[in-house]
Amino acid sequence: MKMTCIITDDEPFARKGLAGYVEKAEFLELTAVCEDALQLNAILQRQPADLLFLDIEMPQLSGIAFLKTLAQPPMVIFTTAYEQYALDGFDLDVTDYLLKPISFERFLKAANKAHRLWQQQQQPAPADHIFVKTDGRLEKILFTDLLYIEALQNYVMIYTTTRKYIVHLTIKSLLEQLPADLFIQPHKSWLVAVDKIKSIEGNQLFIGTQAVPLSKYLKEAVLEKIVNNRLLKR
Repeated sequence: MKMTCIITDDEPFARKGLAGYVEKAEFLELTAVCEDALQLNAILQRQPADLLFLDIEMPQLSGIAFLKTLAQPPMVIFTTAYEQYALDGFDLDVTDYLLKPISFERFLKAANKAHRLWQQQQQPAPADHIFVKTDGRLEKILFTDLLYIEALQNYVMIYTTTRKYIVHLTIKSLLEQLPADLFIQPHKSWLVAVDKIKSIEGNQLFIGTQAVPLSKYLKEAVLEKIVNNRLLKR
């Protein structure tokens, strides 16, 4: 999927040059070219865009003034011949600021930056919970509430900060649903939230007063994950 963009500039030569640059960038799709901010405003009412290449000095309404009218503006790359507006661009949180004459190299650098940000926005937010079926209903369990899970024959006991759940699932199926950076399997019959571990003594992990066995075959990998988790939170 391409990133849609609109060029707005009161100079025909500038519009043509930017349009040529956009055509060379395979990840961009030019959906409109405007002569001023009012024309751009009318187009945005009909078709939103992911990115605006926006001139600043234009008749009737400047690019800066127009941007301030948008409640939820798309990403913007200012294109201007005037350096003094750089601070305004920073205050308005624009993606980049291109000074005319604009080289293709500088254009591509700005476009790549916008594309990276856009791709990040397209990614779904990571899940923060799981649903499990217990007592005939589905229960939502937040990862932040989960302490540890113990396998008991053909079901598991899920312990949270507020209660415990008996669920007909396997440790393996739960492990596939939990974020690998937040949970570890210190023993074939246990899963543990890394940030809930209070201490390690010999071949045991302690979550509060609960002792969880630590397999000697998994000990090195578990300790490494615990250390990495602590470092990431510094």
